[in-house]
This record gives sequence, C-alpha cells and structure tokens, in this order.
Amino acid sequence: MDLIKHNHKAQALKKENRIFFDKLKRLTYRNLDTYFQEVHEQVFEKTDCLSCANCCKTTSPIFYNRDVERLAKHFKIKPGDFIERYLKIDEDKDYVLRQAPCPFLGTDNYCSVYENRPNACREYPHTDRKKISQLLDLTYKNTFVCPAVLEITEQLKKIKF
Repeated sequence: MDLIKHNHKAQALKKENRIFFDKLKRLTYRNLDTYFQEVHEQVFEKTDCLSCANCCKTTSPIFYNRDVERLAKHFKIKPGDFIERYLKIDEDKDYVLRQAPCPFLGTDNYCSVYENRPNACREYPHTDRKKISQLLDLTYKNTFVCPAVLEITEQLKKIKF
C-alpha cells in the first residue's frame, strides 16, 4: 500500500469530499445504509488491510470500560494498571492510546491482541454500520486515514443521490 500516494489523493479530494459528505448529511435517504454496505463489501473484497495498517499506525480507537477489562484480563493485569500503562484521556474525555503506532501492532502489521481488540477496532472503518448518516463526519475524517474509505467515497460519488 502506497500511503504517500493515498495521502496526496485524500488531500487533493479534501474539498470535494467535504462537499459530498455535507450533501449526504442533508439527505433523508432511506437506502444510504444499503449503498454504504454494498460498496463497503465490494471495496473490502479487494482490500488487504495487512498491507496498510495505517489506522493502527496513526490513530487510536476509543477504549470503553469493557475494552479495558477485556484487555486487562488478556494481559493478566488490573484494569487500572492497563489504563496507566497504555491509555490517556483525550480532549473529548475518552480513553485513547498514549502513543501511535498502536503498541499492539507488530512489524508484520498483525495485531497481537486481535481476539481481544477494542470494539472500535472491530468495527473500523465503520462504513458498513447501520445509521451511517450519524457517522458521516467520522467517515469523512477516515478518508485521510484509510485508503479503503477513500475508495468507498469515490465509488459512492458515482451514485446519484
């Protein structure tokens, strides 16, 4: 995966994509979830996340209490110790990783805690979720992180909403 090329393309399409997502937010389109889900499936049939892992290298998921408890159990430590070692509170008062890249990401782009990863990691990039209209700002932001989200956006722009 050529992340430099992706970054250039995402920046070049920044204004166009902002306009597109703002347009989608104004629509009360019943089938928006269906369109997103269909295009998500098409794009991810051709996507190898392990060749990229940019999400794990550059961003942090939100860690909810159940995520902290699951990972603390995985490491056989107390939840408070897990928080102290790996997490911080961000400007939105959410627990996020202290560092990027993710400390659980291997040099081979495999996740060392995959079976116990946070829910936000399980659902990323969130483009196949229900009520996608509530996640359009996040999806726009993810065009800068995830090449697949940028491709999903490009495919969706071909649909006449």
